[in-house]
Amino acid sequence: MNKKSNQQARDEIRVVIVEDDEDVRLGVEQAVALAGFAVESHASAASALAAAVPGAPVVFVSDLRMPGMDGMQLLERVLAIDAQIPVVLISGHADISTAVGAMRVGAYDFIEKPFSSEHIAGRVARAVEKRRLTLEVEGLRAALHNWRGIEALILGKSPAIADVRKKILRLADTSVSVLITGETGTGKELIARALHDHGRRREHHFVALNCGGLPEQLFESELFGHEAGAFTGATKNRIGKIEWADGGTLFLDEIETMPIALQIKLLRVLQERRVERLGSNESVAVDCRVVAASKGDLALLANEGRFRADLLYRLNVALIDLPPLRERREDVPLLFEHFVLAAAQRFGTDAPTITAAQFSELTAHQWPGNVRELQNVADRFVLGLAGDELIPSGDRPRGGSLNEQLAYIERVLIEEMMRRHNGNVGAASEELGMPRKTLYHKLRQLRIPGRDAQADEHDM
Repeated sequence: MNKKSNQQARDEIRVVIVEDDEDVRLGVEQAVALAGFAVESHASAASALAAAVPGAPVVFVSDLRMPGMDGMQLLERVLAIDAQIPVVLISGHADISTAVGAMRVGAYDFIEKPFSSEHIAGRVARAVEKRRLTLEVEGLRAALHNWRGIEALILGKSPAIADVRKKILRLADTSVSVLITGETGTGKELIARALHDHGRRREHHFVALNCGGLPEQLFESELFGHEAGAFTGATKNRIGKIEWADGGTLFLDEIETMPIALQIKLLRVLQERRVERLGSNESVAVDCRVVAASKGDLALLANEGRFRADLLYRLNVALIDLPPLRERREDVPLLFEHFVLAAAQRFGTDAPTITAAQFSELTAHQWPGNVRELQNVADRFVLGLAGDELIPSGDRPRGGSLNEQLAYIERVLIEEMMRRHNGNVGAASEELGMPRKTLYHKLRQLRIPGRDAQADEHDM
């Protein structure tokens, strides 16, 4: 199973071997094929050149000295077609100075004769990985360019995010109150704005208020407004956030931090759809859609007497729960590339290309800061501040030995695969390229639940 899975993954990239010496060509072909790569061989550079098309999933391995078009000319022609195609040149000792010059032109690597099968297979593997990552990044950028509407705003290919987009479109044109829950950094305000922008209230104000960012003494004035002379310093009338959101959307972030006394007043406004400014005896009719967000469990807070249950029922007519980034790792590459492109445009620089090691870091990281943390990493990557390791050492899992780091990555990958397949052990083992019995053992060892895992094992 494992061998087949690796073979399928490697077959995505084709290795084009160019060598006029038949014995050498067959030796290179055999070494590369035995390493699990798809191979295409040519005795001349002219015939091999047809494999070089923009975006082709290919890597070239070519001798430097050949009759007719030589390796250097082939390199220049390939790079003119697609500058991202890796070209590995094979050279004799006397050609090393030429090979070094080829590296300056843009060759990915060069291999000096004589070489072992293991040596050339290892160098080809690195070139293949480079090409795979390049094509993946290009695919992500093409997807970002082609997406429109709600998909371009709420990015992600995971089932969880697809469900969020469906809920937004279903609720956008209604006036029901919506409660958005999720950890810090998951993008709750982005969801609130999407509800506003895709609904009939889009022509009116979207008014956001962070309930956790205001001193309690200013909260009431900010929310309800006040009349001149209502309190010391109130020199003129002020329209509050609720009134300003008339016809549009009022977004109350960190609603769990709102003082109980104000919760009572907000509940009255939601029930009566009228607001009374501080210092005024007249109420003003308001028609605003209320979207609230919380990183805490409001039901638990209500049970503890720290949040009014009746306000919770009023706010929680519809619920959108945002999963943390660690539960939708398949969205990380797309989001990261989006943030990289946005940062490059913002900073006026080119978007850099990620390495295989950095890509592994993104996949394995737990992302405690969620999407906000990912954007920060992308910004530092574009500015060249990240270095070889994207995630600062203080943010990565501790336990420095290689075995501990590998065990951490293994757990992350198995957890993600089981989540992706809803606990189906058979499907997860197939995608991981791991025998079922091995996966059963690891699930028990890591205490990760698997649907019908014991029954399936008994049947084998």
